[in-house]
Order: sequence, then C-alpha cells, then structure tokens
Amino acid sequence: MTQVNSTQPGSPPTATMRVSQPRKNVDVPDGLWLRCPTCTEIIYRKDMEQALHTCPNCDHHFRLSAKARIALTVDAGAFEEMDRNLVSCDPIEFTARKSYRQQLLDASKGGRSKDALISGCGFIKGRPVILAVMDFDFLAGSMGAVVGEKITRAIERATQEHLPLVIISCSGGARMQESTISLMQMAKTSSALSRLHKRGGLFISVLADPTTGGTTASFAMLGDLIFAEPKAMIGFAGPRTIANTIRTELPEGFQRAEFLLEKGFVDRIVPRSELRSQIARAIDYCSR
Repeated sequence: MTQVNSTQPGSPPTATMRVSQPRKNVDVPDGLWLRCPTCTEIIYRKDMEQALHTCPNCDHHFRLSAKARIALTVDAGAFEEMDRNLVSCDPIEFTARKSYRQQLLDASKGGRSKDALISGCGFIKGRPVILAVMDFDFLAGSMGAVVGEKITRAIERATQEHLPLVIISCSGGARMQESTISLMQMAKTSSALSRLHKRGGLFISVLADPTTGGTTASFAMLGDLIFAEPKAMIGFAGPRTIANTIRTELPEGFQRAEFLLEKGFVDRIVPRSELRSQIARAIDYCSR
C-alpha cells in the first residue's frame, strides 16, 4: 500500500489518497483439497490420507487403488506379488467407442496394474496369508479371465500351503467385453473355494465399496467370514433395476453394508483402521 500526495508544489496540503498495489496470485496445487461426498465438507487431502483415506469429519471411506489398499493391509515390506504378468486378450474382438485392446492399454498406463486384481503372499500382523485385492481403477474392477484366473490360483495356493485366504473385493461385476468367458469365472472361482473348504481352509472375504454383479454372485459372498467396510454398496443388480422389476419402493439404505449386516448377509462391519487387527484376530481364533 502506497500514499500519493494530491497537492501541487506551493499549494496548501490536502488529504493524501491511498493506492493499493495489485495482489500477487498464489498458485494452489491441484488436488490439495477435496469435498467429501457424504458430509460435503471441504477437507485437506493430507488429513484424509493420514486417516487411512477416510473423511476426518464423517468417516466416509474413499476408494483405494489395489496397491494403496495392500500397503495399508499387510506388514511393511511383507508382500510378494504372484502372477504379475498375466494380461487379458481380446477373445471376441470387442469394440464400442474404442476397442477392448485400447481400453486395456489405457487402463494400465502410468504404472498401474495390468488387470483389475493384484494377488500375492504376505503377512498381516505377523500372520502369513494369501491376499488378493481388486482394483476399481482398472475398468471398474470388472472380472474377466485374468481376474478369475488370478483368484483361482490364489485359492489353490492357499489350499496347497494351508494358509488363510483374504480377498478384498471392489468391483462393478463381470467384464462385458469378454462375454461368456467372464461369466465362466463365477463358476471357476466358486469351485476352487469349494475345494478349499473341503480341505478345512479359511477364507475371509472383505467387501469394499462397491461390490456388485458377478463378483457378489460368486466368490465374494462365499467367505467363512464376511467383513464389510462402513456404508459399502453391496449387491447384484442396481437398486433402480430392482425397484423397476419388483415395482416396490426399496427400504432406506438398501444394499448398504449396514442393511446387509441386519439381514445376516455380512458378519461384521469393520472400519479400515481396524481391518488388520480384525483379520489377525479371526485367523488366530479359527486356527485354534
């Protein structure tokens, strides 16, 4: 702020007027702040990340990439990925606005996963486990041949090595670009789980938001224990489709984790901050 004297030389002094200097623009990095979709509050991204990617105000659980979820779930440096190089092909040469091959290339850019699931072996609070985590960032976590194969291999390894199996689901369902082949993964993964159960293996299924379609209709709901994150959407068809089919107004909170817990489809709702401890406790209890 500067002062400018409005008088001429030799004239009586008059009041001075103030002229404001232009303010400098401050560059704010993109993505520094975000709005919570539940409470609509503006929150600082670093605060959200420090709270395990949940809202500090209302505990809304934001979606995570598979890599981020693995980092929050297993012990530090205790995860070894399996079947890293499996990639989808284009069995029916599917093309819509862009070809399926191009969709796969776009989804895997920037160091992302090569498909919608990462599997491997690791430790959770010192307990060895086989872990498979779905990635919604890759074509909405849809289940095609690669996802089904990697889940089946994870189940088979858990069976052979007598290790607990943990699958964290986050999926839009079967992958339409692979047609019937994607639907076959439902039977394939379910059959593998049947063999695991006959051998007395433990399968802990964790349902994140959303878990829908063919994923829900197969392995995700076959756990010995089924945990769900708070307010996760869990179902087969969408609520609008169901409402139009049965022509009935759906209950409030329909297809949310809390509703499914009340109806007995989910064993426990587990906040992200407690997931490691709850999995470790379940493994200890079931191994007695």
